[in-house]
Amino acid sequence: MDLPAASIALASAIFLLLAVLAFRRRRILLSCLTLCTGDLELGATTASVSDGPETEQAEPPEPPAGKTPAGGSLPSPRLFTLQEVESSTGNFTSAVIGKGGFSTVFLARLPDHSFAAVKLHHSSQRLHRAFRSELAVLLRIHHPYIVRLLGFCDEQDDQGALVMEYVPSGSLHDKLHGAGAAVAGVLPWARRTSIANRLAQALDYLHEGCELQIVHGDIKASNVLLDDSLNPKLCDFGCARMGFSGVVRQPAPMTGSPGYVDPHYIRTGVISKKSDVYSFGVLLLELITGAEAFDAATDQLLTAGAAPVLREIGGGVGVDAIVDQRLNGEYDHAEAAALGSLAALCLGENPSVRPSMAEIVRIMWVKVPSSISAVDPDISFCSSL
Repeated sequence: MDLPAASIALASAIFLLLAVLAFRRRRILLSCLTLCTGDLELGATTASVSDGPETEQAEPPEPPAGKTPAGGSLPSPRLFTLQEVESSTGNFTSAVIGKGGFSTVFLARLPDHSFAAVKLHHSSQRLHRAFRSELAVLLRIHHPYIVRLLGFCDEQDDQGALVMEYVPSGSLHDKLHGAGAAVAGVLPWARRTSIANRLAQALDYLHEGCELQIVHGDIKASNVLLDDSLNPKLCDFGCARMGFSGVVRQPAPMTGSPGYVDPHYIRTGVISKKSDVYSFGVLLLELITGAEAFDAATDQLLTAGAAPVLREIGGGVGVDAIVDQRLNGEYDHAEAAALGSLAALCLGENPSVRPSMAEIVRIMWVKVPSSISAVDPDISFCSSL
């Protein structure tokens, strides 16, 4: 073969090789785009939440339609059009049943005549990212003591709406501290114990029972709704963190509410499941005492006021000094002492020695079975110990 023919053959071979490589590269890129589309639609990578070293993880694919992450069947959240959301709320003129710094909750009437709660996030790119983050969490959870996502609307680039289960009896905060306490009477001791136990179950589910571990990040009485039977429903996952890796450090935005925030988180910027445990301890103390977690009038934290009593509460000493006086002594003194001791454990300064939510559930079933069974007569204690 002469030199020009050899050169042509070599050039042809190189061109063919480059074409094959380009084709394979295009297929790989298309595959990556297909796999990543779900994550891009749901927004940025979620923060990490458990107790290991700090890393980041991409979100997993959506749960299969009609299934929870654990595989249980339930109606899938549906996609609402903006017109449907506007129609259900009278173009957002219906009753406002909740309001926060970044969203407003409207009472909605769905086409089947059932009620729902529409949480409309305020319009901004940053808050729309927060909406996407909350939606990503809600799509992955289903629990009887967590408010259920019925659907969502994401037609606008800078504003989203969550269509949630309507829980009719207001919040635990209203029941303990607001007009609800005056109208319906004081929340009985057994009911308070049951609410605490069921919330502990919901948090244990978030921390250990989900495909991705979840830290709620804003446990407080106003984020606990009550149904017609006064069963609790945990709501508002706008501060939630989801993932496996361990900790979230600043400069992530500070989350939580005055009186409930873990001091360790304030000092270090590190949030973990034990941050929820601390907030649960404050809420437990709130149920015991009937006092608010933070008294704006006196600028005092409930934890600071109760600390001297909690230190001496072993064996029941001093428990009567902190139990809600509106109960008029109608409570189990041994149970009150046990829950006070449990609250003290949750409020421990060192997060590593605080109990897990699973341990809290077990402790409550052992220490306060009478009050829990009075509200939940069919509950089985032995099977979970």
